[in-house]
Amino acid sequence: MASQVLVAANRGPLSYALAADGTLSARRGGGGLVSGLSTALAEQPNALWICAALSDADREAVRRGVAEPGVRMLDIDPTMYDDAYNGIANSVLWFTHHHLYDIPREPVFDAGFRRRWESYERYNQAFAEALAEEAGQGAQVLVQDYHLALVPGLLRVLRPDLRIAHFTHTPWAAPGYLSVLPDTVRETLLWGMLGADVLGFHTEAWAAEFLGSARLDDPWGRSEVRGGSVVEHHRYAVWPTRTTHVRAYPLGVDGDELRALAHRPEVNAKLAELRAEVDGLRTIVRVDRTELSKNILRGLLAYRELLTARPQWRGRVVHLASAYPSRQDLKVYRDYTQSVRDLAAEINAEFGTEDWQPVLVSVKDDFERSLAAYRLADVALVNPVRDGMNLVAKEIPVVSEAGCVLVLSTGAGAYEELRQDALTVNPYDVTATADALHAALSMPMGERAERTKRLAAAATALPPTAWFDAQLSALTATT
Repeated sequence: MASQVLVAANRGPLSYALAADGTLSARRGGGGLVSGLSTALAEQPNALWICAALSDADREAVRRGVAEPGVRMLDIDPTMYDDAYNGIANSVLWFTHHHLYDIPREPVFDAGFRRRWESYERYNQAFAEALAEEAGQGAQVLVQDYHLALVPGLLRVLRPDLRIAHFTHTPWAAPGYLSVLPDTVRETLLWGMLGADVLGFHTEAWAAEFLGSARLDDPWGRSEVRGGSVVEHHRYAVWPTRTTHVRAYPLGVDGDELRALAHRPEVNAKLAELRAEVDGLRTIVRVDRTELSKNILRGLLAYRELLTARPQWRGRVVHLASAYPSRQDLKVYRDYTQSVRDLAAEINAEFGTEDWQPVLVSVKDDFERSLAAYRLADVALVNPVRDGMNLVAKEIPVVSEAGCVLVLSTGAGAYEELRQDALTVNPYDVTATADALHAALSMPMGERAERTKRLAAAATALPPTAWFDAQLSALTATT
């Protein structure tokens, strides 16, 4: 039976494990977004989630015809997938949207890049064809993230009857930075996005960056931005004149679900271990992937400057840093992860004593430890140079037991919603960040509690299910 509501995403809501005897078993994915989308889809009759088979076990499940209700995995050729996912999505589009390039050296758009870009196009085409095959007449399709930026345009060609939304979970590059991409790549990227009826971003700032790109990247004058958030365009002969609505949907957290997760027995056990390690000290908590945009190194440098300039905090505070290894198949990420380890060790060697270790860093994926650290946080440090949203900034105030002060960079997507009750900093300014950490540690308990209450209210304003429903409603309204 054809589906009327479909989600397309690189990663699906489940994965498979292959036992030694050849048995396949499915495991549901974790995380607030996957949980929220799964819940929202479950409320829709005959809904479908289309995703890539990411592992050998996933691909084996596809080949055997094993599937879970409401999920279709695509068996993408592994080489093509690696080119599209690592070679373009993570090594080009991610770097472009987060403004991460070391411009004197990168990027280099050579023949190898163009081969990988062709794989990215074929990867998006595979999703578009699967959606076209599965969608019922006039169905609603919600495409997720920069991995699938071309899908709306490709799907529009195949099925002009569909109502298509695309949501970008990263920032969108400033128009000048987007111009780094080769002209044909940039034009194809915008063409793909503008195939949607509704384009969603976490913040008004990222929506505005996209609109700026739509204005500037139209040498024929065939697109018009109206009312600050609508693009009328007829750049390509395959479409009649169309309208794309560009809007902000600031994803929040499900407070009840998060608090329940944070009080499970395994988290309580981790909390007891952390309390023993911390031993009554004040805590500065950060939880991030070792992702270049997260700015972990400058955060550590700010903490070192705090201990240098404000010696009264020595022996009274500890920095709990959870840094999940990210994209370790890319050398630049492996090097960055090692730099985090090295700088934490330097700070401990410089300031540590027999009975005090200034930094307790965990460079491993330990969700229970992170939730325990949330509950223990006196100060939350979230200082990305550029981030689509950064849900950690929203999660910590929701579960912090004694209330916490949020030190938040202007580069976080969460800045738009949380800035009034956070201590905000320029992510590049190490001294200002050190000063903000001092102010946070010194804040009276009453003020801290009131700020935390308001931060938690803002953080839970649009949880994943409501976020999804808002985009479905927008699609309905555009028909």
